[in-house]
Amino acid sequence: MRIAVTGSHRVGKSTLIDLLGERLEGYRLAEEPYFLLEEEGYEFASPPSLEDFLEQLRFSVELLESEKCSRNILFDRCPLDFLGYLQTHEDADSFDLEAWLPQVRSAVQTLELIVFVPIEEHDFIRLPASADRESRVAADDALARILLDDPFELGVEVLPIQGTRAARVTQVLERLARG
Repeated sequence: MRIAVTGSHRVGKSTLIDLLGERLEGYRLAEEPYFLLEEEGYEFASPPSLEDFLEQLRFSVELLESEKCSRNILFDRCPLDFLGYLQTHEDADSFDLEAWLPQVRSAVQTLELIVFVPIEEHDFIRLPASADRESRVAADDALARILLDDPFELGVEVLPIQGTRAARVTQVLERLARG
């Protein structure tokens, strides 16, 4: 299957992907666009600018499209993550969602499952004191609307998960076992 793990920052996406990678024989892991872009020399602002999120969106769309024929792959994030951040960014008025939707829809529909890791009331991830809670929560809310309400009519299955690391892995593995 082609699976993306999505959610706000510091919710345990990368940890979940690493744990799933250990359990799912034959699956490849596709690293988060942020880190792949950094490896290519892209320099992000701190906090990220609208342009930074647009670049990650572009890269994420291209990554899904370039891996279109690849099977058994786990993506750390997908274009919907960046739609969530772009819609909640202070410069969101400069983002043309309608212009991006056809590309995002096409790329996301190459996925068979999106695993959504929301912020939980009891946060299982230890956060540094500098963690930007406000942007985290705003992105989480936007992603929940995009993924669970499906206003863009993406038609991709979304599996919201919760709990400890082990519980999260179990939920994904149980879903995959159902075929």
